[in-house]
Order: sequence, then structure tokens, then C-alpha cells
Amino acid sequence: MTVTYTVKSSVKETLTIENPGELFYQIARKMNRTDKDLGIPGTSLEQEKPKYNYTLDSAAKKLTKKQRDFYEENGFLVIPNLVPSELIDECYQRFIDIVNGKVDSGSILKDCYLVIATLPVLTLKDLSLKDRTGLPNERIYNKIQDYVWDEILGKYITLPEILDYVECFTGPDIRAVHTMLINKPPDAGTKTSRHPLHQDLHYFPFRPADRIVAAWTAMERVNEENGCLVVQPGTHKLNLQQHDYPDWEGGVNGMYHGIRGAENNPRIHLHMEKGDTVFFHPLLIHGSGTNRSTNFRKALCCHYATSHIDYIDVAGTSQENIAKEVEDIAARRGIIMDFMDLWKFRSRDVRGKCASHL
Repeated sequence: MTVTYTVKSSVKETLTIENPGELFYQIARKMNRTDKDLGIPGTSLEQEKPKYNYTLDSAAKKLTKKQRDFYEENGFLVIPNLVPSELIDECYQRFIDIVNGKVDSGSILKDCYLVIATLPVLTLKDLSLKDRTGLPNERIYNKIQDYVWDEILGKYITLPEILDYVECFTGPDIRAVHTMLINKPPDAGTKTSRHPLHQDLHYFPFRPADRIVAAWTAMERVNEENGCLVVQPGTHKLNLQQHDYPDWEGGVNGMYHGIRGAENNPRIHLHMEKGDTVFFHPLLIHGSGTNRSTNFRKALCCHYATSHIDYIDVAGTSQENIAKEVEDIAARRGIIMDFMDLWKFRSRDVRGKCASHL
């Protein structure tokens, strides 16, 4: 198994190792040893800390000490071969059926008090292709969202193998707060398949951040050629940064906000195989590159939080820009809600006390 990591835009090295479980520990140690002057926190595994801030004490039943230490310092953790190939294939076919209109994308949305409403699975088109005709729908749609109650895709967000790890970060009462199937198509030459470096917390009007975690699963082999995830280790220790649309020639897809200047910092490219899953903190700076291949790059993703999160008013904060954008998009789809209520509406409790009432 090989991995490429970047410590500066012009410096790349490739490591070949036999044990995937040791992969990211070796990268972090090597970056720290050869580039101590870079000033990026969280790449050292040498310094012990008296307590854990980002995993719960109960995590010791699931995570090794090395895994907990790594997440504490770097803000992400990859678990190889976690999601069964059969489920990934089933989700892939569901995506194709949804974008081709073969199944109803409407979903039943419930909360733990059994308030019932309907909300369609949201489909999003790539900016450079949205007005093109004659292309297959798989080529046009770059993402579907909000499938918490879809009978097929919902199997992913409730998968016990995933939730057992999620519980290490959120506690036993778990809410799925954001769901995506990301379909990065071959780039059309405009580089709109890129996703700028960002922190996911920018999009979320709820806290505490340390009880939120993303699960991102590769649906096929991902690498730099097809636009794998890139992460900046240790940046989960930063505060929430200002996010805006990047000034990119060729434009950027809607709601793809980013941190200007973050691209100048060291980053790691996460080469992953089908079924591998990375768990990461909502303040970790991450993004993805252009899909330069001739094939699609698909991934399943769900953000989880403790069911006891506190929703906050983001008016007057750096999140106000995304709140207004999301509210405007919902309004154009006939859904009049404020930012907080939209996030409550699209979530689902999947384990614990609230989930037991469903």
C-alpha cells in the first residue's frame, strides 16, 4: 500500500508499507522529523498528554491508545476496510436510480418526538455542466444530500460498524446531522470538481464541536489522480476561521466555501481503498483536488453529533454568510425555515435514547 503526502506544494514523497494500520502514524512522524520548522500543530506523536479532549473515556473500549493519541494530535483517524463492499455497491446503485429518476427521492423525516414531514433527497449539479444537455445524469450530478430516511442509503448511516467508532467521539446518544453521497466526476477542464480547503463547522449551527465527527467512506480507490481528500493535521485545534468563496478562474460550485490562504499550508493526501473510512473533527481543515482521471470518484459521508447538541444563532458571526445562502436555497425549493430549524429538520437520531423512540 502506498501513500503520497505533501509538506510543501513542491515537495512530495511516497511511502510503501505493509501494514495499513501504521500508515498515518508513519507519515505524521516523518513530517514532524523532517519539517519541524513548518509550525503545523499536531504532527508529533511523541508528547503524552494527561487527558483526552477529543475522544471520550469510553473510547478506550474501541480505540487503542495509539489511535486515541493520533486523533488527539491530528484530528483524523482512518479505519481500513470498515464498510462492506456489498453495502457500498447497493448505495452506488441507489445513487444511479435517484439521479435517473427511477425511484422517488422523497424521504420520510422524523425526529425523536415523532413529528413527521416530507423532504426530498437533495440533488446538486456541477457548475460547469448544469446547462449541458445530452450527458448522462451520473456525469451531471456531483452530490446528493439529506438521505437520513432513505431505505437504502440509510443503511450506511446506521451501520453498527460505523456507529461503534462514532460513539467514541459523540457518546452513546448519536444523531446523524448531515448526509452526503459525493460524486466527483471527471473534471470538465474548469477545475470545478475541486473542493476548497474548509472546516465543516462553518456549516453547522450547533455545538459543542468536540462532540461532532464526520465519517467519510471511499466507495472506490481514491488517490491524487481522482481527487482524494487532503487534510492539514492538527488544525482541529484552531478556532473556526473565516470562510468565503475562493477567487478561482472557472468558478466554484454553490456552497463550496473555503479558507483563503489555507492552500499554502502543509497537507496530507489520503489515499484510500474501497470501504476505508476516515473519521475527522469538524474543525480539521480539509478539502479535495481536481478529478484528473476519466472515472468518477464517489464517497459516502455522514456527520454525526451527540443527540444533546445545542443549536446556536449564527447572526453576526462568520457563519452568517452560509446561513443566508442555505435559507435562500431552501426558500427556492418551497421550504421556509431558518438556519437552525433546517438543520434540525434534516437530522435523525440513530443510536441511544431518542433513537429508541422511533
